Amino acid sequence: MTAVTDQDPTEHADQPDDDARRPDARPSDTRKPDARKPDARKARWAFARSADTREADTREADTREADTREADARKADARKAGTGAARDSSRGAPDGERAPRTDPTEAAWDDGLIARRVNETAEGDRFPMTDNRSAAPQTVTPLVYDGSLRSRLEALRELVGLSRTRLDSRTLSEAGRVLDEAAARRRLSGQHTVIAIAGATGSGKSQLFNALAGVTISETGVRRPTTAAPIACSWSDGAASLIERLGIPPRLRRRPLPTGDGESPLRGLVLIDLPDHDSAAVQHRRHVDRILALVDAVIWVVDPEKYADAVLHERYLRPMAAHAEVMFVVLNQIDRLPVDAAEQVLDDLRRLLDEDGIALGEYGEPGATVLALSALTGDGIGELRDALGQFVSERGAPNRRIAADVDIAAARLWPVYATQRRTGLSEQAREEFSDRLADAVGATAAGEAAERAWLRNANRACGTPWLRLWRWYQDRGEPTTGRLPARTQSDEEATARQRVEQAVRTVADRASAGLPAPWAQAVREAAVRGSQGLPEALDELTGRAGVPTGRPPRPGWWPVAVLVQASMTILQFLGGLWLLGQIIGVMAPNLGVPVLLMVIGIVGGPLIEWSCRMAARGPARRYGQEAERRLREAAAGCGRARVLDPVAAELLRYREVREQYGRVVGTGR
Repeated sequence: MTAVTDQDPTEHADQPDDDARRPDARPSDTRKPDARKPDARKARWAFARSADTREADTREADTREADTREADARKADARKAGTGAARDSSRGAPDGERAPRTDPTEAAWDDGLIARRVNETAEGDRFPMTDNRSAAPQTVTPLVYDGSLRSRLEALRELVGLSRTRLDSRTLSEAGRVLDEAAARRRLSGQHTVIAIAGATGSGKSQLFNALAGVTISETGVRRPTTAAPIACSWSDGAASLIERLGIPPRLRRRPLPTGDGESPLRGLVLIDLPDHDSAAVQHRRHVDRILALVDAVIWVVDPEKYADAVLHERYLRPMAAHAEVMFVVLNQIDRLPVDAAEQVLDDLRRLLDEDGIALGEYGEPGATVLALSALTGDGIGELRDALGQFVSERGAPNRRIAADVDIAAARLWPVYATQRRTGLSEQAREEFSDRLADAVGATAAGEAAERAWLRNANRACGTPWLRLWRWYQDRGEPTTGRLPARTQSDEEATARQRVEQAVRTVADRASAGLPAPWAQAVREAAVRGSQGLPEALDELTGRAGVPTGRPPRPGWWPVAVLVQASMTILQFLGGLWLLGQIIGVMAPNLGVPVLLMVIGIVGGPLIEWSCRMAARGPARRYGQEAERRLREAAAGCGRARVLDPVAAELLRYREVREQYGRVVGTGR
């Protein structure tokens, strides 16, 4: 294994080889040794050292600049810089001295961020590394979601689309993020599983990362924080797009070379070493939060000292409880504990995870995998490697991760979609609203007025002329003083408007009862918008559909009654003329016949009028009811079009999103 130090690979470029430092060192060419004086040799030696120092400074600046370039350009520049530096050092070095040569393998280890130098003391144990890209074009098989997850994602997309005009963007932001990430992950490789290694400072993440990779990739040490940026290691080709999605530059991508012992059991694994989640550097914590939202699974590394840290449990484990099936919790550094103490710590860790709501994958049940190991001694590494191999070979982590994300988004949307009671407008509420509008327009009064008009018309047609003349005289001679003042039109309009507003508020409250706050507010707003201009529309309808103008229709028996009433009047006239003729002596005296005719006319007229009035009550009542019905239907139709239909549309939209939400949570209700 290679030893990683805190030295930059260019720090010692100005120092010559050990052989060149000896005064009696022979030059690298075939020329004879220079037989100059020691003082002159010392002067030239000092000049050569200053030149080498300038060359080293130049190489260090070139290295920093090369870190910002693309991977291919950086490698080419590094090779050119190494060759040129060696050539320049050879030219600038004194005779008999040889400039240090740059190892191209060592340049490949320079990631430009940690800027460490790999010692060559254990060259035989070194595990060579290559870049994560392949020269040949790679065929990437996109990820395919299972049918259930596809249905849930489609329902979530419909849910967001139906809710955009009713819910604020902040409420839908998590659901939108899940949809975007699911679409982005589906376009990438389905043959790879991206797993991040996360943990606190000093938990041994990088040590475990190197142990799984079988080679020192990530720097380990006592300096904190040690890992400054995420480092990726892929066990197979085709993962470049996945790593690019995580924002990891090519200079921080690694891949062990094939060992020659067959296909690796971790083929398809992309392992990410994250910075410390409790790092003092804000940028490190941002890296952790960003990548944890994108990877397929995560390995949480805890140590015996910080496994119960509140920051870990409250900020990460508890909110990610739904991701238990794609979570590994590893208790590292068990070599520091006795066997009994390690078992006790592991049991206490399981207890804390259970309190966090994380299901443990024990006894064949789905859930988080909890292991104890030592990355330093290798104890338990094989068990973790086997678990990871089986986990990666199943190719189900992306589906389970997205499904867990959908579960979390659905749980956050529960308050704005779920209700515990039956919602909507009942028939009773609709009828009460129509009755209130009918009262506001005076439908009952209009029906009664129509009934009185019919009766009045019947009395005029079938009544005696003397009674009509007497009523006309009474109406004309009746004084206006002593009557109650009639209500003005403005008072009636104000009262009608108040009744309409009260009816709208009542139906809106009943329709929104039990709905989540956003949808209840939408229902009330729809009712208020519909009520604008409703009183004026009802007044217009009252004028068109109120009391009919003109004379009411007459039943078939009216002409007979009018003829009989006219006959009674004629009999009265005949009897009177007969008596008058007898009085003046024109006709012979005979009081019986004329008196009988007059009595028949006088008694028969009122009797016929009373009979017609009794017979007219039924038709008059039906006529008034018809007028009231027409006005009620007109008022109800206006209220339905302006208020009830918009409210019903909002309730229908809520029922639609409620059904979609049921599909999202997997209940189908």
